Amino acid sequence: MRLLLALLPAAMAVAQPPVAPTDEPTEPSRGDNASNYNVLQSWELGYRFSAAGGDFDMYRSTVNYTDGVRLLSSSLWIQSRDGHGSWFDQLQFNTLGLGGDPYEFASFRIEKNRLYRYDLTWRSTAYFNPALTLSNGEHLINATNHLQDQDLTLFPQSKVRFFLGYSQATFSGPSLSTIQLFDGSGDEYPIFSNIHTVQNEYRLGGEARLFGFKINALYSWTDFREDTPTNLLAPSPGNNPNDLNTLGSFTRTNPYHGVSPYWRVGLFREGKYWNMNGRFTYVAGRRGFVLNENAFGTSSTGLPTLRQVLTFGDAERPAATGNLNLNFFPHPKVTIATQTSLYNIRMAGDSYFEQYTNSSAISPIYVFNFLGIQTIAASADVQYRWRPWFMIHGGYDFSDRSINSVAAAAVAAPPPGQPAVSQTNKLNAGTLGFRLKAWKDLTIAADGEIGRANKAIYPISERDYQTLTGRVQYRKRAFRLEGRAAADYNVNSVSLASFASRSRQYSVDGSWTPNRSFAVDLAWTKLHLNTLGGISYFVNQLPVNADSYYVSNIQSVSGAIHLMAGKRADLLVGVSHVQDFGDGRSNPLVSPVATNLPSGFIAAQTFPLRFISPMARLSLSLRPRIRWNLGYQYYGYREDFLSLQNYQANTGYSSISWSF
Repeated sequence: MRLLLALLPAAMAVAQPPVAPTDEPTEPSRGDNASNYNVLQSWELGYRFSAAGGDFDMYRSTVNYTDGVRLLSSSLWIQSRDGHGSWFDQLQFNTLGLGGDPYEFASFRIEKNRLYRYDLTWRSTAYFNPALTLSNGEHLINATNHLQDQDLTLFPQSKVRFFLGYSQATFSGPSLSTIQLFDGSGDEYPIFSNIHTVQNEYRLGGEARLFGFKINALYSWTDFREDTPTNLLAPSPGNNPNDLNTLGSFTRTNPYHGVSPYWRVGLFREGKYWNMNGRFTYVAGRRGFVLNENAFGTSSTGLPTLRQVLTFGDAERPAATGNLNLNFFPHPKVTIATQTSLYNIRMAGDSYFEQYTNSSAISPIYVFNFLGIQTIAASADVQYRWRPWFMIHGGYDFSDRSINSVAAAAVAAPPPGQPAVSQTNKLNAGTLGFRLKAWKDLTIAADGEIGRANKAIYPISERDYQTLTGRVQYRKRAFRLEGRAAADYNVNSVSLASFASRSRQYSVDGSWTPNRSFAVDLAWTKLHLNTLGGISYFVNQLPVNADSYYVSNIQSVSGAIHLMAGKRADLLVGVSHVQDFGDGRSNPLVSPVATNLPSGFIAAQTFPLRFISPMARLSLSLRPRIRWNLGYQYYGYREDFLSLQNYQANTGYSSISWSF
């Protein structure tokens, strides 16, 4: 399921590339000379239009292009003609989607040879997550994520360099969620939150080359703050107005702050017979939180109820990681690669909880938690190039993970020396593969891995698994064709649960570019995934054991044709189609395999859907430095078993790009 959730958005992202900006250049390739500098610049300004039908919220969560004037793209490049400018030798400035696109980007670089280099990157993402239909439209986020990175390098071409850096990430906007009050049979109420999180990072470091080694050291200080107040906008009868539960007022403040200073040190060397790279990182993380919640209303019996909750605590989370990679070249035909890594993280802290209901206090509870994870891993791989057309490699991986945890709850602070619960997991895996150049234009490669773990930490973790991948590529002049296949099987049976997964992936893609005026690209991918795991749930407080079965069959097809009529016209036509056929059923309540699950569980065994997106773009040269561009793209989304989130959208733009 995790593999599916990772691949499906990626496949849908491939299916929806925006048709703007236009990548056909307008400026002369040599640029213009001004004093001692050469200047190249290009700007594309236009109007984006869109029209969506169906579930507009679902459209916003996946595409989110709206009407308005946009600076679709811009670039400015200034280069010193002789490499000795007065204040700088190179300046670059680029933007994408400014003025209201959901994904905006800007970058700036200025550099003076042998003296300094400054880089600035800014990104803004409009994040919209609508409520699923099953939550009555009461779970929703409409926020914006701003990211910026600034880096200054002093003496960038010298053997000794210094680094200064600063990064900031902010996430803010309104959200809606629900809370249940005042007991287990209470009602649910929508509550409003104004999300506000900020993370600042400050960096200072340097790099030096000495005796063939490169040493890199960096110290960073990261500060994280989350201050999101939550409140009830107006008195509410709840989602069930027929019961006696009501909520008259609700407020919650829960600041969550922390710092994470860390060191990162790297050591690198490249030589004729061996090279190495090693990295070490240590983070001294610390977090603290306070939650103060007040609610007033009537309980399920109709009695006025006041509930107050106060909880606070802090924790330390030091983490240390290190890895060392060594590569040896004892013979021109032999390469030996080894890796050794260590991972150690500890989380320790305490918290305090107190609750009052109508001024009656629940005894305070002290909770102490400790979690320590330590992993040591090592691997070795040997490559042997028997002939220029044949290479074989094999390797062995080993890891040993130890987990220790302590959790205690009592009316008094837990006694010192509380015994820890320990668990160890050892993994042994072997790899084998080859690369064969059958003849000049054909290459064949295959790799396989078999792994065995004695105690996987989660039921869905890899325990007894095997993977196999293969690739065939044919390339001759302007024609390229490549096929790939992969299979991944995993079985994990433990005393309390069982899980098995099987995935197979196939893909073929090719391109043909006979000349500069014509190009064709085609691609096809199929992903089959099915999982089977044990599941336990409760009906009237009685446990029920059953099997959770999930099937997915995703196929993706994409193609594009690019035509150019000299320098006057440029036409691009393409289409992408992603579809999950599920397990082939037409009725969501009828499972293709025998099962004792209720109908609601059966409907979730597969998720058939379709996403299609054809597009076209035309660019015409009006004058040597001016082009007119027109683009169109259609988005169609359909879920077979639930049509409430289906939508269709027509988007496009018209723009003028020029240089001056």
